[in-house]
Amino acid sequence: MSDAILDRAPDADAIALDMIRRKNAIWRRLLRDVPALLALTFLILVVLAAILAPWITPADPYANKLVVRFTKPWTVGRDGVFYLLGTDNQGRDMVARLLFGMRSTLTIGVIAVLCGGTVGAVVGLLAAYYRRLETPLMRLVDVLLSFPSILFGLAIAAVLKPGLPSLVLALSIAAVPVIARITRGAATVVMQQEYMEAGRAVGLRDPALIGRYLALNCGSTILIYMTLQLGQIILLGAGLSFLGLGAQAPTAELGSMAADGRKFLTNFPHVATIPATAIFLVVLAFNVVGDALRDVLDPKLRQ
Repeated sequence: MSDAILDRAPDADAIALDMIRRKNAIWRRLLRDVPALLALTFLILVVLAAILAPWITPADPYANKLVVRFTKPWTVGRDGVFYLLGTDNQGRDMVARLLFGMRSTLTIGVIAVLCGGTVGAVVGLLAAYYRRLETPLMRLVDVLLSFPSILFGLAIAAVLKPGLPSLVLALSIAAVPVIARITRGAATVVMQQEYMEAGRAVGLRDPALIGRYLALNCGSTILIYMTLQLGQIILLGAGLSFLGLGAQAPTAELGSMAADGRKFLTNFPHVATIPATAIFLVVLAFNVVGDALRDVLDPKLRQ
């Protein structure tokens, strides 16, 4: 064991100070990115509205009022109530449905990305650290990538009954392979750094090296692609719900709301276009924020 290797051993205080400086630099760069700030502000407002939906909703999202069915947006209904976004085919307030639908859609997307992204990150880290596991793990990832994500939803819906649990499971599986490949690529680069060799030289065990150094140095890359993946997973989930494989009536979910409204698209387009527009804006905002994070966190793009 050479003294040169020992001199390169990781210093916890230096690493912590470097991480603080990097975080401050990241926030400064983000604050200068106007589109990213607008997208982030929009997402914060959407998340807050979804969380507070039971308290800020103007009406019961599941209460049928057939007397005011198909009330157009920005119109007073036959009951004398003003409807900002109109009502659907059952006379349910579209604002209330939109708030609760956004809540369901975001919850499904976040849970799926957290579960699938965590599994994918672990697979990628193990494949990079233990070379003997790289081939079997990455071939399994390739198998998952070879199937269109929507087929997972169809297959799982065939085995389980359509609903939110089967939808979350399908989306979680769909999130695994992309995150696994990205993590494995980032971790392979980190494994070639001198501080990994120095960590082994001072006797750090595998869990410490993987958790404290390998995972932390891949964290920014994983965060970027999980953010980007969140928008894609929300879009995929909405598509599966549109096909009837996700939330079942009368549960408010943006994909199923758009599916219900497609029957009346000619005469009452707002029933379908409002939830579809909400999906578009949320996915776009997540992609903009993800691109901004990639710009500030990816060392290659900073050079």
